[in-house]
Amino acid sequence: MTTKVKIDFLSTARRVLELESKAIEQLIHTIDENFNKICEVILACKGKVVVTGMGKSGHIARKIAATLASTGTPAFFIHPADASHGDLGMISEQDLILIFSNSGETDELITILPMLKRFSTKIIAITSNSNSKIAKHADLHILVNVQQEACPLNLAPTTSTTAALAIGDALAISLLQAREFDHKDFARYHPSGRLGKRLLLKISDIMHTGEKIPVVNENTSFLDAVVEMSKKCFGLLIISDNNNPKKITGVLSDGDLRRIIDQRLDINNIKLIDVINKKFKSISSEALAIEAIKIMENNKIFSLPVVNNQEIAGIFNMHDLLQAGLL
Repeated sequence: MTTKVKIDFLSTARRVLELESKAIEQLIHTIDENFNKICEVILACKGKVVVTGMGKSGHIARKIAATLASTGTPAFFIHPADASHGDLGMISEQDLILIFSNSGETDELITILPMLKRFSTKIIAITSNSNSKIAKHADLHILVNVQQEACPLNLAPTTSTTAALAIGDALAISLLQAREFDHKDFARYHPSGRLGKRLLLKISDIMHTGEKIPVVNENTSFLDAVVEMSKKCFGLLIISDNNNPKKITGVLSDGDLRRIIDQRLDINNIKLIDVINKKFKSISSEALAIEAIKIMENNKIFSLPVVNNQEIAGIFNMHDLLQAGLL
């Protein structure tokens, strides 16, 4: 009968994290000017970065290809086995090759190396052995040599793949900065996800306009103003100038109403102009929706009037931000 050995899972987890963090820390001190050369070569590339790798290194290569592509460096992943069965046709003479191989002796990669050379493409290799076949055939090489895998058998790729992933990320982010890749660029490559929405969505995309805006002029009776506020369900009423219905002069919020009630004021004789808030928060229709979140959270308000050059353009509330997927 097999007996299960009791394992201290927490200690094992800490050991893995310690080994992998040490491997990354070691890379900080071992990467050299060669890294600069590689970045310059990639920046000068007129085509795409073709990233490849086999097995666990292939998974890392696929991820780095995706990271490069989403941060301004055109890239795609090609499986070495598929490459030798026709997918080499995806590579052009303007492309360069980025190879991930821990051993540097991966058969599937070595098989296609002569064909890659025929394309006159630059080959960059990331391996743990500078004397390996792949490293020697490469034009440029990054050594990622770890002392020990996190696997207790020192067999399963763990520390080595983490280190390779870190180097790939370092490349991608270095290139991102060199290209002056900014928030707008990032949003352009991520239009459908939450990140894209947070970076691209404008107030004009979510605000309510026209008859949906809760607005009255300064001469409106207090009670009629409250009715309009209640009808539109924004918890906020916009007050317009008597002489210019487009110009905003103040707002009245649910909080203002509660304070009026607490003061026991005679609501039949209140003049609206005397109780509105003239120091209100607003936002432009061209502002990004994410900016509104900061304003609303910092000021603990639920709705915001949209104002362009002191003219009323619309209104929106937290529910609109929620429906847009920003919260």
